[in-house]
Amino acid sequence: MRLLLALAALVMTAPLDAKPIIIAHRGASGERPEHTLAAYKRAIEQGADYIEPDLVMTKDNVLVIRHENEISGTTDVANHPEFADRRTAKTIDGKPVVGWFTEDFTLAELKTLHARERLPQIRPANMGWLEERIATLDEALALLRGTKRRVGIYPETKHPSYFASIGKPMEKALVEALARAGFTGRDDPVFLQSFEVTNLKALRAMTSLRLVQLIGDEPPWDQTEAGSGMTVADMVSPDGLKAIAGYADAIGPYKLLIEPRDAAGQALPPTTLVADAHAAGLQVHAWTFRRENIFLAAGDRIGEDQAARGDAAAEYRRFLGYGVDGLFSDFPAEAVAARDMAER
Repeated sequence: MRLLLALAALVMTAPLDAKPIIIAHRGASGERPEHTLAAYKRAIEQGADYIEPDLVMTKDNVLVIRHENEISGTTDVANHPEFADRRTAKTIDGKPVVGWFTEDFTLAELKTLHARERLPQIRPANMGWLEERIATLDEALALLRGTKRRVGIYPETKHPSYFASIGKPMEKALVEALARAGFTGRDDPVFLQSFEVTNLKALRAMTSLRLVQLIGDEPPWDQTEAGSGMTVADMVSPDGLKAIAGYADAIGPYKLLIEPRDAAGQALPPTTLVADAHAAGLQVHAWTFRRENIFLAAGDRIGEDQAARGDAAAEYRRFLGYGVDGLFSDFPAEAVAARDMAER
């Protein structure tokens, strides 16, 4: 009996993800146009543990999947004369942006557009995928229901304070969509991520699903707008990480916050961020891992062609050695292979 109780306690205290998770960054976006059902299907085939949809809102308040609410770079909207008058200028997170915006289109209108590769110079093969449409969060969740193995979802709310400012708050719609799919608790294969703090704190009050504070090279926009004075250095300090642990379960740091680079692009020794986050009780899911030379540290590049394939496996090995709990990758098959090799 004592042995059974000890085993039960071990199971209860074991981490939900016993090995580093592989998050398909915008799907298998190195091989298919990002944030399309084709990219998500490919990622699932390649063994990704989670697919990652970035979420924005439509005019009729539907959560759709695009990296940005401005869609001229990821769809053929510019080729639709019926939408020419929708092109406009807006200020998004303090920056001027000109183009076409999802919040000015109904879902039915967006469904007439075709998705396009965002990085054609780097990934010309993806230009051949011409029939993919903008997908909704509900469609991504339906895709997961049809998988033969457990695959999770890792949604990001994009520009949540901006959408709230135009009367389109995202939090309730997101939580309700996930609940309809049966995702409501910490044991479910879901992480909700945001660069903003207020958004995550609002979600914390609404759901038990796991939350991730993204950290980039700029402070969270909602904090800048509020004049809080928060900096990236504040966020990654031990005290800052303890504060994040008060409302989130993990951080999603830009990988250079873990492994900096010098002026020549050479990788430098790692910072203490992973250890500090773990000490605060936070998981660490680093982004973004890609195989093309242009995205790699100088020592991992092969040849001079920036679009050519470099030694991404070496980068995966280093970061897994640093103890990260997850990796965002455009090439999930390669990340899965590196993770599995490291466990042998």
